[in-house]
Amino acid sequence: MNKNKIIYYIATVVLSIIVLFSVSMYFFKHDMIKGAFTSLGYPTYLIYPYAILKLLGLVAVWTPSFKIFKEWAYAGFFYAFVLAFFAHVMVEDGAQGTALVAIIALAISYIFNRLKNKPLIKTDK
Repeated sequence: MNKNKIIYYIATVVLSIIVLFSVSMYFFKHDMIKGAFTSLGYPTYLIYPYAILKLLGLVAVWTPSFKIFKEWAYAGFFYAFVLAFFAHVMVEDGAQGTALVAIIALAISYIFNRLKNKPLIKTDK
């Protein structure tokens, strides 16, 4: 296994752990998340659909044959993490660190996914 694949898998595992932790909180600590959503100014009816979309995004990221869905999942995660980062900064609750780590893991995962799928030898046809 080459270096690009190893870096991709490590970053994607870190990303998956962060997303799975947040999804588990959405389902199992709903009252706490409801309070957090309210304090951030988000409607609480988004909690369950958002959790399901995060799970579907992870499926797309981990499935090699879902190339277009994978791109959409990366884009969706990017917007979600950036919005989460700035929402936490704006309410000054100090919880933006996880979103920052998620953005970094997402960027590394995306970049090394592209590198690992790049052919080593270019052929002119």
